[in-house]
Formats: sequence, structure tokens, C-alpha cells
Amino acid sequence: MRDERRESVVALSRRSILMAAPVFVSSLRASGAQDSWPPVFEAGRSQFTVVRPHAMMPQLRLQDVHGRDAVVAAKPGRITLVNFWATWCAACKLDLPMLASLAASRPDRLDIAAICTDTRDLRKIRSFLGGLAVKDLACYADAYGAAAQASTEILSILGMPITYLVGTSGRVEGYIMGAPDWLSPAGTRLLQFYREQA
Repeated sequence: MRDERRESVVALSRRSILMAAPVFVSSLRASGAQDSWPPVFEAGRSQFTVVRPHAMMPQLRLQDVHGRDAVVAAKPGRITLVNFWATWCAACKLDLPMLASLAASRPDRLDIAAICTDTRDLRKIRSFLGGLAVKDLACYADAYGAAAQASTEILSILGMPITYLVGTSGRVEGYIMGAPDWLSPAGTRLLQFYREQA
């Protein structure tokens, strides 16, 4: 008898939940709660993944491909895309030109840094990049291990290539793996969403 009663209570609560779901969803829409989530942005088998909690992006001491020291850091009021790539990575040959095209389009309040993670040999990096259309892309080598250190703490390298989006407040908002089309309508919507966050 008790088991029958429990089953009817469970069935009743499931039914109640299913009946209440449309009202709950419409109340969320009316309150604007869904506006706090970024739009969907996908690349092949990957999609933009929100990171919680939002950690501050560390300053990264790097070298550009000509051997000059550089510091990559988030700038207030600007979005920063931090891309990690490797010379052995086939998908990186698609991703880097896409990021270069995005950089060449001169988007509003956006900085892009592409960091090679597998070698500090600038000649090897220049040779790899020479076969790609990336002249407008700021590419760096992790000469001092700053990116490697950040990858153990904040910017985890889950696969290659991976791009982190740092919001206007300097906090890491999320990442996407693979070679997404940042110039697509979905990519443009995602960037615009984070531009509008203050």
C-alpha cells in the first residue's frame, strides 16, 4: 500500500512539473533572465562553454615572432580572444587564418592574441605561420612559460586549438575548441553579447 502511494505521489509531482514548466519558462523570458546567457556559438563538435567562476585573466609575458618581448593582458572595456595553438595541430591551420580574418575586419573593442604552445623556436613558428594567411594576427611564443603556467591555473588547454574569450571586465568568460567561424552571424552575436556586458 505504501509503495502504491509513493508511486502516485511521484507521478503526481512529475505531472505537476510538466504542467508548470511552460509557465516557468515564460516567466523567465518575461523577467529577462535568459538575456544573461550568451548566444549559442558552435564549431564542429564543440560549442562555446561558459566558465564559472570568472577568474581574472593573468598578464602573460611572451615573445612576438620577431623575438621582441610583449605582455598580453586584458584591457578594460575591450574583449580579448586568447588562442592557444601548436605547430603540429592540423585544425590550427584552419583556426589561425579565421582569427586573422577577424583581426583584419577591425572589429570594435576586440584584441586577439594567438600563442604557440609547443615550441619556443621562433624560426619554426615563423615557418609554420608563413604558409598561412595570418599577417593581421598577433602571434606569440611562450618563451617564458607564462602561458604554460596560466594553463595550469586558469586557461586550461583541453585540446588544440582552444580560444578563450575574456570579457570587458578582464574576466575569463568561456572558451571554444576547434576552428570556429568568428565572422559568422553566431560568432558576431557572441562577440556583441560580451561587448554589451559592463
